[in-house]
Amino acid sequence: MRKNITDPFTTRPEIEGTFSVVTSTHWIATAVGMGILEKGGNAFDAGVATAFTLQVVEPHLNGPGGDVPIIVHDVKRARTEVICGQGPAPSGATIAHYRSEGLDMVPGTGLLAACVPGTFESWMLLLRDYGTMRLRDVLEPAIAYARDGYPLVERAAATIQTVEQLFRNHWTTSAAVYLPNNEVPKPGTLFTNPRLSETYARILKEAESAGADRVAQIERARKAWSHGFVAEAIGQFCRTQEIMDVSGAPHRGVLTADDMARWQPTIEAPLTYDYGRYTVCKPGVWSQGPVMLQQLALLKGFTLDGLDPAGPEFIHLQIECAKLAYADREKFYGDPKFSEIPIATLLSDAYNDERRKLISDQASLDFIPGSVEGFGAVVKLRRQEGHREAVGAMGAGEPTVGRFGEVRGDTVHFDIIDSAGNMISATPSGGWLQSSPVIPELGFCLGSRAQMFWLEENHPAALAPGKRPRTTLSPTMALRDGEPYLAWGSPGGDQQDQWITQFFLRHVHAKLNLQEAIDAPAWHSEHFPISFWPRTARPGVLVVEDRVSKATVDTLKDRGHIVETGPSWSEGRLTAASKIGKRRRAAANPRGMQGYAAGR
Repeated sequence: MRKNITDPFTTRPEIEGTFSVVTSTHWIATAVGMGILEKGGNAFDAGVATAFTLQVVEPHLNGPGGDVPIIVHDVKRARTEVICGQGPAPSGATIAHYRSEGLDMVPGTGLLAACVPGTFESWMLLLRDYGTMRLRDVLEPAIAYARDGYPLVERAAATIQTVEQLFRNHWTTSAAVYLPNNEVPKPGTLFTNPRLSETYARILKEAESAGADRVAQIERARKAWSHGFVAEAIGQFCRTQEIMDVSGAPHRGVLTADDMARWQPTIEAPLTYDYGRYTVCKPGVWSQGPVMLQQLALLKGFTLDGLDPAGPEFIHLQIECAKLAYADREKFYGDPKFSEIPIATLLSDAYNDERRKLISDQASLDFIPGSVEGFGAVVKLRRQEGHREAVGAMGAGEPTVGRFGEVRGDTVHFDIIDSAGNMISATPSGGWLQSSPVIPELGFCLGSRAQMFWLEENHPAALAPGKRPRTTLSPTMALRDGEPYLAWGSPGGDQQDQWITQFFLRHVHAKLNLQEAIDAPAWHSEHFPISFWPRTARPGVLVVEDRVSKATVDTLKDRGHIVETGPSWSEGRLTAASKIGKRRRAAANPRGMQGYAAGR
């Protein structure tokens, strides 16, 4: 590792070596991933093991019932690819059905919010087609931690406390797992989930019954999940249980075992944007990832070199570009399998040259989507009405690190680069313990990603059977001078592509190393509708860490921003890894380190 004493302050050194690097949101998962590499596995083997471990040790942030987009660069294939692990809406998820239940939006919790779980099949695809190890090698650590226990981080305990009464009064199967001895577990408790351990152990046993062939074992594991006892238990639970959700009424789910059997993850080319020496790679318009690319398309018209990366001009320009890009996200984005999305236009020079003219020295307080003839929908802005605490107690709300550090739910992220140069960046999420009740036979709950759909027929993101919701999950990879260089990302819902963009700009224009770029003061806008129930916005609001100087805050206020100041280390949970030749570097977020367990 290196640390130049003349470098700006960092909370830890940027790690540097020549073997491999793993950086994730939890130290146990990072250690598991590195252990796989030390045993001879590649980055993709390590990614699968890291992901299964994160499901166990950060259950308030992700789970087996969730979803994941994955970006990989495979040296043998010599290309960068996206694995779409975003499960679609069930066959019974029609707008008519939800309207018949008296709903004007998909609830933020409960069974009606569940899409097909996308994680397990995606990790099996990655292991089968890109990895080298057997299922036992990558799954055993997660089984052991679920069975034998792991220290519960402070934020997990706090999340359980937030939804304690929901568990006691309505979601009793969750209470059986997360209220051991009938009480909220204390931080540091050695926490176990025996039933989840048994579920994965059973999948492993069924996999190995296929014989010694590695691929045959993986295929048998997939069958146990999507065609076997896991799918059957999920289908029965959704069919037979009426579950209280954030709407204030109980509902049965529409997800079936047949929905799970019909779905498989897909591999696709990333969307890319060239920015100087860099080619930035993101998932497609079924995610919010392209908003980063559009921010870059707008920002390239400004001179950022030499600007203070925590100064008023830098912050103002990034936020004003974000407002325009996120407004276009709301109007245009959706599953391209169901409607044509004009993404080439949205990333074009001509379109962004015109959009850039809307940016002045003053903050915009208006919500201004662009216009592409024949595309998009009218977006009705819902202003926040101050009911977040009640929402949080029901397990809903924006699954991110919220204003001033409060947490409803969240996400995890990891980046890995091995000695051969294989790279992976992944952002698993959903299926967190507060999204829906635990399925007692399995030890985990379903996700709530369907809340991102609109119940309006003419919207590109309208609910429809088999359609992918426009997820906020957004891993990132970048080539430099045509060579794979950087993998990075962050949990944080709608904030992800604000913090991801800020990191990149600090690294590229201010020449900060990975750790410096993560540690620098950060911020986010709440100007546009959040992607999660209840889909509200706070026009003009800019939330900054209190490490942003008073002079900068005053200047931003003079420019018309409605500035709110949060604690010193409250914005973002970034991780990043890079490679140049044989060198491997990595950095991890210090924010909430004790509560969240940042690991590297």
